[in-house]
Amino acid sequence: MTSKVCLVTGVGGATGAAISRRFARDGYQVGMLARNRDRLKDLEREIAHSKAYVCDVADLEALARTISAVRTDLGKPSVVVHNAVSATFGTFLDANPADLERNFRVNTTALLHLAREVAPDMISAGKGSIIVTGNTSSLRGVPNYALFAPTKAAQRILAESMARDLGPKRVHVGYVTIDGSIQSPWLSEDGRKPPAWHPPPADWSRAPEEWFVDPDAIAEEVFRMAHQHPSAWTFDIIIRPFAEKW
Repeated sequence: MTSKVCLVTGVGGATGAAISRRFARDGYQVGMLARNRDRLKDLEREIAHSKAYVCDVADLEALARTISAVRTDLGKPSVVVHNAVSATFGTFLDANPADLERNFRVNTTALLHLAREVAPDMISAGKGSIIVTGNTSSLRGVPNYALFAPTKAAQRILAESMARDLGPKRVHVGYVTIDGSIQSPWLSEDGRKPPAWHPPPADWSRAPEEWFVDPDAIAEEVFRMAHQHPSAWTFDIIIRPFAEKW
């Protein structure tokens, strides 16, 4: 793999876009995967050396075709970031059980298929990184996350299994656990109130930067993890705003 190619899933207006910008800034060609064609095209125009690929990662055949297209257009990815997420909220008695299947397919099954597609090239090259963005629902279950947390827990365990397998083959797998609400363009105009489904912080009287994670800061951590020296790899890091209760 002579050229630097990064593939990012779940490229929306916040974390995925920030990750794409960070890798492009370092000279990577970035393949951006998401379902929203218009937003992807806007980002493609904005971010140099990027290319948009409309793909629902829950469609595993479409995911395989898209990865093949990235290889053809840009080259073999040396870094892959699985940022796509399906999240629904509700208690196990109230939520739709079908949501569990959808969440699992995007969060976990897509990661499995994505890694199976890209890992052989990385093994052959003797280098590469697969980074997954997660959150603390992978570590604990709370009532309103009953159909979401199990899928993130499975995602993290899958990533750990991959890390133990691929590490000795010089392929780095890392999990970035985000403990906090992410500053996103779909928040209300004052930049503070999240959508109705989003759990709010405890105290709105404090400044937004105390409660929300900056997507650019997440991107910096993802980039750093993807470029760690092989003698000092990290599998799991937890990042949170300084005012977040934990």
